[in-house]
Amino acid sequence: MTDMLPISGGPTKPEIIAVSLSKLGLKDGSTFVDIGCGTGAVAIEASKMTRDLRIYALDARLESIEIAAKNFETHGLANITLLQGEASQILNDNTDIGTIDSVFVGGTKNIRRVLGILCEKKVRRIVVNAVRIETVVRAIDEMQKLGIFDEVLHVAVSRGAPIAEETMFKPENPVYIIVGKMNDQDYRI
Repeated sequence: MTDMLPISGGPTKPEIIAVSLSKLGLKDGSTFVDIGCGTGAVAIEASKMTRDLRIYALDARLESIEIAAKNFETHGLANITLLQGEASQILNDNTDIGTIDSVFVGGTKNIRRVLGILCEKKVRRIVVNAVRIETVVRAIDEMQKLGIFDEVLHVAVSRGAPIAEETMFKPENPVYIIVGKMNDQDYRI
């Protein structure tokens, strides 16, 4: 992922992407939505995991949409639809998206509203990444109210770095991964 153009807050670290996508249980031929797509790193990795995955990448920031478009082009991806705007509005107004199987939420200002809409749309799996504890609490609280909360993970990654001709570990910022699911209750990693 070193060939990604960066943006403030991204790209999402590969280890966090790996855990997050494993919790989504992506399926061939399904529809995946990346909310708060930033650099597009999550959508790029999702495209590698299944065949015929329909991907929609959303972000409120025009800069993110432009960077993600360049990163998608660099990775030779033409099957990703980019949509700029506020997530809840896009999800409500864009009928082209159709049935959504799984959603990754990497950023949104109104997580409660977005989760409510995703629940109304009967999205099978939802994974929210958060670094702020207030967002974690809001996401868990709303998922519990909606009856879709499954689990929350606290993931901390450290990277080896040289020091005095030896190796030490430097921690990255920890990330919370909040998982919501409907239907298919037998799934658990």
